[in-house]
This record gives sequence, structure tokens and C-alpha cells, in this order.
Amino acid sequence: MSTRRLALAVGDPNGIGPEIALKAVQALQGEQGLHLTLYGPPGVLERTAQQLGLIDLLERVARVATPEPSPSASRPGLVHAEAGASAVAAATAALQACCAGRHDAVAAGPHHEGAVARAGVAFSGYPSLVARVCGLREDEVFLMLVGAGLRIVHVTLHESVASALARITPQRVAAAARAGLRACRLLGVPQPAVGVFGLNPHASEGGLFGPEDEALVAPAVATLRAEGHQVDGPEGADAMLARRAHDLYVAMLHDQGHIPVKLLAPQAASALSIGADVLLSSVGHGCAMDIAGRGVARPDAMIRTLRLLAGLTQPGAPTESPS
Repeated sequence: MSTRRLALAVGDPNGIGPEIALKAVQALQGEQGLHLTLYGPPGVLERTAQQLGLIDLLERVARVATPEPSPSASRPGLVHAEAGASAVAAATAALQACCAGRHDAVAAGPHHEGAVARAGVAFSGYPSLVARVCGLREDEVFLMLVGAGLRIVHVTLHESVASALARITPQRVAAAARAGLRACRLLGVPQPAVGVFGLNPHASEGGLFGPEDEALVAPAVATLRAEGHQVDGPEGADAMLARRAHDLYVAMLHDQGHIPVKLLAPQAASALSIGADVLLSSVGHGCAMDIAGRGVARPDAMIRTLRLLAGLTQPGAPTESPS
């Protein structure tokens, strides 16, 4: 088995990211074909390792130091601009190293949107960062959630519904589907069957609920079929998901795609940024500031994400919900 070299950026240093990163490294010790490098503030990692009794483990792991928040900005549960900037800096360094060929993929701990915003960093989730580091437009990189047997790529993501509606075009819908198809093949699904959700309830019910699906989604489906892909839709998301007959689903809006995955795989989903040559996956949950620093965070999603990137687990396989 060839070794997969993965970079692991710890995310917001004031959240549970450093804790679940170290716990995941501990859980995957000795895993054949996997080499991990931690990217994060050294002081934060050392304090977290001391608390968890994992100093010996930390000393054995390859690490790359990234900017350390000042003492006043470094406290578990604190939403702070320096912590937000630290999370972005760690992920950026890991992505740059991946682009340079030092790693095969990047896993990233959870970031805090508010902390990043306070830092004044232009950022709308990890897909936007991947696009920027890889020299792509933001609309060329998409988010795909993987969990509980589902793979759902999102046409739009972190923006108001009004803004998202204004940006949905047949071209963007088709681009999201193509990115998802490519990611599925990289994850071991050679001929994915694709289901495309409608934008309006019941995919507009033949125009009864508006012209958007006929004008914006149906042309994308026709284009993808003409390219030789196996694609169904547009169809109401509820009806399509009830059948579970597809390898990949295309959601028009953030909540349309997030809710089913997070309902079926709470705290256990992987969030892949797809469309670039570099593959980054974050965990499908947040920083859990309420339990940060207590040592009780579960690393299930991070372990699954690392195994997914390393090809050590069947992508999309059902995941047990944490107790």
C-alpha cells in the first residue's frame, strides 16, 4: 500500500480543533499507509496535549508551526480575531504545502465564522480559501458533505437565500455537479448516478410554484445528460432522498444539503472542498466553543475525515451517531 501524506490543520485554536486533532492522531497511530503532519500554533498544541496526557504523542508527530495567538486572545471558548486569523493561517500553510507536493490532501479542523470575520479576512468557508490558494475563482470550488451514505454537493453555500437565488444559473448547477462527479471518482465511485434537487418545493410542480426549476435547473440536467452522465432531476429533495437511489446529490442551497447529512450523521460528517487539484476536507461540525478546553470532545468526524482522505474507508458508508 502506498503511503498517503496528509496535512492536518487544527482550525480555530480556541475551539475543539486542537483537541480532536490530537485525539485523531492518537486513534490512527500505526495505521498502515498513513503519514500525518500537524499544522497549528505550537503553544496551543502543547497545552492541549498536556491536558490530554498526550505530550509523548505530540513529540513523535511531524509538525509545522503556524502563528500563535497572543496570550490575551488564547483561551478555550473565546471568539477572537487572532484565533480566527490563526485558523486561516494554518489551513493556508497546509494548502500551500499540498500545492507544492509535500502532502496528498488536507484535513482541517473547524473554524469559527465570527472569529474569522473579526480578523477582517475575506473568507466564506474553506472552499473560498481553497480557491484563493489554488488561484481559482471562488465559484469554481464547491462544498460536498459526505456522511451516512450520502454525498451532497452544494451549488451555493454561505450567503443569504436572496443572494444565492441571484447566483444560481444552469452553468453553475452543471459546474457543481461536474465537481461532485470528479470527487466521487477520486473517492472510488467510478460511475456515479446523480440526483439533482429542485429549487422550489416539488421542483416547482410543473411551473405551479414558479418558473425557476424549468429555467435554471432543468437546462443543467439536460447538459449533463448530453455529456454522458447518469443524471435525474430536477426533483423535490424530499422525494429524491427518500428513494436513496443515487451516489451523488446536487443541492441548490446550504440548508437543503446540510440538513439531511447532519440529521443522519450528527457530528460525524466530512465536508470536502472540491473542484481544485488539491483536495481539502473539514469536519461537518463547528468549534463547539461551549465544551472547548474540557477534554470531552469526540474526534469521530476528524478520524472519519482522515480515513476518507487516505482511502482507508468506504466513502459515504453509514456512520454511527455519537452517543
